Amino acid sequence: MKEKNATQRRRNPAATVLEIMILLGAPILFHFLLPIEKVITGFWRFSGIIVIVFGLILANSGAGEFRKAGTDFQLQTGGRALVTSGPFRYSRNPMYLGMLIWLTGLAVLLGSLIAFLFPLLFFVLANFLLIPPEEKKLQQTFGEQFVSYRHRVRRWL
Repeated sequence: MKEKNATQRRRNPAATVLEIMILLGAPILFHFLLPIEKVITGFWRFSGIIVIVFGLILANSGAGEFRKAGTDFQLQTGGRALVTSGPFRYSRNPMYLGMLIWLTGLAVLLGSLIAFLFPLLFFVLANFLLIPPEEKKLQQTFGEQFVSYRHRVRRWL
C-alpha cells in the first residue's frame, strides 16, 4: 500500500482534543479554582476576543502555508519543503506564535492574574523544549537553506 502524502495525512484526533483541553482547559480551570486577583475587569476583558481571533488566524495561516507547499508540519513524518512564505517571512514559528497570542487573549478575557501564567509557561516550554529540537531537525534536513533562513527571520518576531 502506498504511503499517504503529507497533505493527506491526518493528525490523531484524540491528540488534538487533548491539546485543546490542556491549552484551553487549564487556564480556565485555574482561573476558577485559584482566582488570585482580577487584573483586567469590565469591558476591557472582551478585547481578549480580538486577540484570540488574531492568534487563531495567524496559527491557521501558518498551517495553510504548509498545505500549499504540500508538506507536513509534523517533523516526525518528514518535511519535504522548507516553508518560508506567508507568515513564515516574519516568524520562524507563526503557529507557536499564534498559540501564544490566543493564550494571551484568553488570559485577557478571563482577566485573572493566574490566567497570565499559561502564556508565559507556553512561551518557556516552546522556546526552550519544543523549538530547539525542531530547528536541529530542520538544519539536518535542509542544511544551508535553513541556516540562511534562520539568519534572516527571527524565532518569534
